[in-house]
Amino acid sequence: MQLSDLALAPLDALRSTRSYIADITTPTLRLGVTGLARAGKTVFITSLVRNLVRGGRLPFLSAYAQVRILSAELTPQPDDGVPRFDYERHLASLTGAEPVWPESTRAISQLRVTLTFERTNALARALGPARLHIDIVDYPGEWLLDLALLGKSYAQWAADAMVMARAPARGGSADAWLAHVARLDPAAPADEAAAIRAAEVFTTYLHAARAKEPALSTVGPGRFLMPGEREGSPLLCFAPLDIAPDARIASGSLAAMMARRYESYRAQVVKPFFQDHFSRLDRQIVLIDALTALNRGAHAIDDLSHALEAALVAFRPGARGWLSMFLSSRIDRIVFAVTKADHLPASSHDRLERLLGLIVENAARRAETAGADIRTLAIAALRATSEARASRNGETLACIKGVPLSGERLGERVFDGRSEIAIFPGDLDVDPRAALAAARILPAGEAGLGMGLVRFRPPRLPPEGSTIEAQPWPHIRLDKALEHLLGDRLV
Repeated sequence: MQLSDLALAPLDALRSTRSYIADITTPTLRLGVTGLARAGKTVFITSLVRNLVRGGRLPFLSAYAQVRILSAELTPQPDDGVPRFDYERHLASLTGAEPVWPESTRAISQLRVTLTFERTNALARALGPARLHIDIVDYPGEWLLDLALLGKSYAQWAADAMVMARAPARGGSADAWLAHVARLDPAAPADEAAAIRAAEVFTTYLHAARAKEPALSTVGPGRFLMPGEREGSPLLCFAPLDIAPDARIASGSLAAMMARRYESYRAQVVKPFFQDHFSRLDRQIVLIDALTALNRGAHAIDDLSHALEAALVAFRPGARGWLSMFLSSRIDRIVFAVTKADHLPASSHDRLERLLGLIVENAARRAETAGADIRTLAIAALRATSEARASRNGETLACIKGVPLSGERLGERVFDGRSEIAIFPGDLDVDPRAALAAARILPAGEAGLGMGLVRFRPPRLPPEGSTIEAQPWPHIRLDKALEHLLGDRLV
């Protein structure tokens, strides 16, 4: 070993120590990201991270617009027991020669982005740049809605599930389940085979309801739809029986077996998620495909509203303080974002926001969460369309232009997945109450707002590693969402 090496060793140690201390003293903001019914949270997280670390067009994120963000980089996540969000694979899906929307995530995952930025205060700025860890926690929307089970007995949940199964929104998908449960006697002796078969038929119904009507958001329990390592365990071998919400359940009965397993599900699945993950979040964004619900009519709108109510109860217990039994949630800012705003022309984006705001306001009133710091936004984390104009009968129409996915239909037309077209999707009413009322009173067979909505292919993006890879990704109001979720921590 040379003398110069000995001289440098203390300096290296000092740098390592200073780096370690800086890392453990850097504040952390835990951002929860979830979505209801195919709302696009994988794309949202991928676009959020890419816009930060590669440079995006974010004029409404104050720190970015003021050129105070000095760097943004992916850094190792702190929770070794949580899978890492596969950012690189999703990025490759969107930037390949034939871009495709990435597959939905079906379990919890995490990613850490560390920002280095200048403070706004002159005195604080003199002390040097500040840092902030942003831990993005991605989890299925079904897990969020499962939190409502903590406030319900088995009998209450079973009664609610039966009401939902009989709702017109289920459109026949529950027929086999309703026929099966009608043959089950809750007072009959406990029967393992009967419980397993009931759980199978109930789970088949849940999957059928979701496949037939993607806008349906309140089916559950969540692990029935995505069991993961729980598949086949007794925890998932229960189902609702046709009983009253205040029913007395006889010991040793089939209903008692179902109730015991329901309680095990709450204790071993729902409570650990709340205590280990949800209660540690600081901020939350809930992504919602409200356009699909609005276009499907009153039943889908009601279902969406009930899902939002369940979510709001989880965030802000208020007078229904069932979560006070556990570690209190510390979430202080929530964004409800209606995604796929790029499916409408810019003139309808504000109207879509106001419409979602009205639905959230109604749900918040029922959930007794008035006063919560909630923001509603219409966004597209990755814009797949552009604005266009068309003339019809001497009238100029605001349209959108893009490449519909192969097999998408609009009226009698079926798209091939290759041709770019301009579509006039329709106009939202300026008054959100009028728009909501219009979706509810259309004649039978004429669903919802009757808008011409199709799904589009992702835009063609520069491949990662190319000389133009830093080109900003197109989006709608992603920066406004980031400002509400992060802006106050970057001053």
